[in-house]
Amino acid sequence: MSRLRSLSIALGAVVVSAVLGGAVGRSALATNDPLAERYKIFTAAVAEIENNYAGEIESDRLVYSAISGMLQKLDPHSSFLTPKYYAQLRERQEGRYHGLGISILPVDGDITVTSIFEGTPAYKSGLRRGDIIAEIEGADTKGWSSEDAVKVLRGEKGSEVKLGIQRRGYDQLIRMTVERDEIHIPTIRGSFMVDRATGYVRIGDFSETTDRDLGTAIDELKTEGMQQLIVDLRDNPGGPLDQAIKVADRFLPSGQLVVYTRGRTRNSDSDYTAMDAEDLDGMPVVVVVNRNSASASEIVAGALQDHDRALVVGETTFGKALVQSIFRVSEGAGLALTTAQYYTPSGRVIQRPWDESFDEYLTHNLRDDVRRRSHDAGQLRYTDAGRKVYEGGGIEPDHFLAGPMDGFNPTRFGRMLRARQVFVDYSEKFSSEDDTRVDAVARGRKTLGRDFVVDDAMVEDFHTFLEGQKIKIDEDAFAKDLDFIKAMIHFEIDVDLFGIDQAQRNLIATDPQAQLALSSFSEAERLTRLTKRTTRAGK
Repeated sequence: MSRLRSLSIALGAVVVSAVLGGAVGRSALATNDPLAERYKIFTAAVAEIENNYAGEIESDRLVYSAISGMLQKLDPHSSFLTPKYYAQLRERQEGRYHGLGISILPVDGDITVTSIFEGTPAYKSGLRRGDIIAEIEGADTKGWSSEDAVKVLRGEKGSEVKLGIQRRGYDQLIRMTVERDEIHIPTIRGSFMVDRATGYVRIGDFSETTDRDLGTAIDELKTEGMQQLIVDLRDNPGGPLDQAIKVADRFLPSGQLVVYTRGRTRNSDSDYTAMDAEDLDGMPVVVVVNRNSASASEIVAGALQDHDRALVVGETTFGKALVQSIFRVSEGAGLALTTAQYYTPSGRVIQRPWDESFDEYLTHNLRDDVRRRSHDAGQLRYTDAGRKVYEGGGIEPDHFLAGPMDGFNPTRFGRMLRARQVFVDYSEKFSSEDDTRVDAVARGRKTLGRDFVVDDAMVEDFHTFLEGQKIKIDEDAFAKDLDFIKAMIHFEIDVDLFGIDQAQRNLIATDPQAQLALSSFSEAERLTRLTKRTTRAGK
């Protein structure tokens, strides 16, 4: 039997078993089941393509595309995972691997560093976003794919790799030797005290380490005198369900319902309750969300809102309430298959409806208007204390403020600048005056200290930079977006030179949604007192 036919049958048999709950396998082909008959049509079509198609056939691509097309007919989130993407998903969920601690992409044929995790070997060695890894172990990387580079960059803990780095402002390659280590992918993207009483934690996404990392952050903030907390879930796409439950558990008393799931298969109906005593002893909490907060982040926000444990501010969240189970199938591939729908403690369905092509659904975050929707009486639910909440598409905040980009709501011009990464590119012009990790001599790079200010001269320099990048400048929009532009210049320079905590701390000073959160603690405190009375009354 050919490799193509073997692969298609191996994958197909597992897919059938997954869809039917594992009750049938190869024996399905001998029954009168309609699905088995359709499977025979599929394998016959694959055979005809293999035997008669005029061109060369890439067997993996053919079968993978067929399965992807099948899953795309179900819903926007069921998907087929090639071996490459399945491995990446598992790595992201586990939150660790052995390597340098960078993300890379080929840009114009150059292996380019797109992000660096703080505290990793890459960070300690002085690598920067925007650096081109021109050589690895003396080999020219021009034209390499990211997969080619990853195979060489990763390796056993303690082993070393020699790099040649091309960086703007340096005439020669920067030579460095980096020792590989176990890399923990951070899900906490900022944890610090905003003022003497207010702690701040940003959860960027959920992985198998999120609950543990959050616990560490909360403990550290407590030692610094935290009396109230902002939990920032903006742009958090979600992750493992169990981590969302554990995170919510830190805020809720034991026994309170966090979320429940319902589906059509035997194991899809489950109720999940808080198990441990809450960490924060009734401390006032404000949760910040936006239109890109989805899935696990919506579970946390919904549970805390339904139990009146936190005040929610920002934008209506994305509205993804479909639970995907990950199935490993043949040859290292996988399926992310929707097996249930989750409900908030008050019984809200927050899944947003989708159109047949998913176009409106998948481009929802690009809309200008994401304000509260109209609701009918059947969508009304109540929190523990009797506050009104609604189902039908995302978690609606208690206080709405548009701000899809780091709390700001810029014009289309400002959004374009952010989308094209020009703030990141501009930050490459600067170096920290205290950074001694790289001793090579640079030309034309300005050094900055932690207390730098984005003044009129820097704004004018940025304007000139845009012109040099051949970007058509809408002067009216530039003026309207000036606060956003200055904030993004400062933020990206901070990320590059001084770290994510410094960047987030400075951003909060101008971030409109963060400022709304800070001004809402008196109401959050009243909500906390109300929650305590409600909990005592329920005992």
